[in-house]
Amino acid sequence: MPERTFRVRLDKTRQAWGTPDFAEVLKQELAQLGAGGLPLQQGLSTGNYVADEPVTVVINRIAEMGSNIRVTAGVFFRSVIGGCSCTDDPTPASDINEYCELQLDISRDGEVTEVAPEAGS
Repeated sequence: MPERTFRVRLDKTRQAWGTPDFAEVLKQELAQLGAGGLPLQQGLSTGNYVADEPVTVVINRIAEMGSNIRVTAGVFFRSVIGGCSCTDDPTPASDINEYCELQLDISRDGEVTEVAPEAGS
C-alpha cells in the first residue's frame, strides 16, 4: 500500500466477493462512508478541505492478489476554499469539484480494508 493508509471495515463488500454484485456493493459501502470516512483530504488538488457532502464512487480496477482483493476506485467529491468572506476578499468560500483515486486492499481473511490515495492522484 502507498504511504498514508487509512483503515475501514467493509463487511458487506467482503461478503459480496465472487458475486456479480461485488462492485455495486463496494460502491455503495464506500459512498456510505462519505467524505468523513475516506482519506480524501490527502487527495485534494484545489481546495483547502473536503466538504461534508455525499461522494460518488466509480470502480476502475479489481484484481485478486493472494489473500487480498486490490481495488482502484475513483471518488468524485467537493472541496472548499476557505476565505474570510470579507467584501474585498478575493477568495471567498467556494465549492469545487474534486476527483481522486483510492487504492483499497481488502483482506478476505480479516476484517480491515486499507485505503490510500493512489500515487499521482
